[in-house]
Amino acid sequence: MDERLHQFRSEVRDELDRILIFWSEIMPDRERGGFYGRVDGSGKLFPDADRGVILNTRILWTYVAAFSQTGVSAYLRLAHVAFDYIIQHFWDDENGGVYWMVNCEGEVVDAQKQIYAQAFAIYAFAEYFAVTKNALAKEKAIHLYHLIERHSRDKVRGGYFNVFNADWTLKSDQKLSDKDEDQAKIMNTHLHILEAYSNLYRAIPHDDYARTLRRILKVYVGRFCSGANGHLTLYFDEEWRPSSHEISFGHDIESSWLIWEAAERLKDPSPTGEVRDYVLSLVQATISDGLDEQGGVFEKTGSNGRDIDKEKHWWPQAEAVVAFLNAYQMTSEDKYLTHMFNSWEFIKRHFLDLEKGEWHWLIDAQGHPVLSEDKVGPWKAPYHNSRMCIEVLKRLG
Repeated sequence: MDERLHQFRSEVRDELDRILIFWSEIMPDRERGGFYGRVDGSGKLFPDADRGVILNTRILWTYVAAFSQTGVSAYLRLAHVAFDYIIQHFWDDENGGVYWMVNCEGEVVDAQKQIYAQAFAIYAFAEYFAVTKNALAKEKAIHLYHLIERHSRDKVRGGYFNVFNADWTLKSDQKLSDKDEDQAKIMNTHLHILEAYSNLYRAIPHDDYARTLRRILKVYVGRFCSGANGHLTLYFDEEWRPSSHEISFGHDIESSWLIWEAAERLKDPSPTGEVRDYVLSLVQATISDGLDEQGGVFEKTGSNGRDIDKEKHWWPQAEAVVAFLNAYQMTSEDKYLTHMFNSWEFIKRHFLDLEKGEWHWLIDAQGHPVLSEDKVGPWKAPYHNSRMCIEVLKRLG
């Protein structure tokens, strides 16, 4: 390893520790169990905030993966805390699956079944099982897989629907969040089902999971990655008619390495051969259209596909580091290393909160932190940035 990569790896290892110090010291609720649900952009803790399942499953995945990479026993202890809390408070014993939101006392306040959330529970439970061999984690991951396949998969047209009521009847409103279109087939849901099934197959290498992973990989690259401009198509109706020209540079760059990871896990030359061009096309489209002059990644455009939102969110920066490293490892082309280093320097300059810990959610067009956006919340967890660190450490040895 050359000196620059060695220094980069060392800095990223230190950053992983710094991120998890924040989560380990500030976020555990030692009275009521689990983890607090909100810290605002100025670092103020809201101990009575509601707690989202995305936040909690991402906390579980992060601590297990961090323990697996570093061997730090405190991380595994906190993973146990997260797992127990999810099972006790988020699991629906009557209908199966995980609820969307509980309050600070662990009481359900939103019982809907977002497929995005079920996928993240699979992702976390599979990781937990892979490390601990916990039989309940394996059971729940498999149960969630079958719930998604039974209720969410469109067995006629392909793909997956997004949102269900507590009893698994389909909701009329299919929006993933307030920022998303109300459409039947959403890229973001499919990406994280793909991610979850890839991790499930890694942890429990069963032929059924391989077949399903191969099927959703084919759907993902065939539908969402096949736009004429090299970017993802984000929204389709039930009949697979696209409904928006919006570009998500963050998802372009994140998808590039997650679809490659899935193809490699299948250990089949056909998927990897078909996916390779999509991977590099998504990376190049982000470089061409989604980077500013300092190497920062814009999040998205407007619905017309042209007007770029100039503010930048934390998570595309983290995903860019992994994606550029992945593209370098695929091709040995130094230009991708240059982009990776630029992304890391951009993160260090603009996103690290060295005084109060963690990363800022958002910076404005001038590069200043937007403190009105939370540092911890239903969608802000130690997942993107910790995973960036873990992937770098794994890939650079």
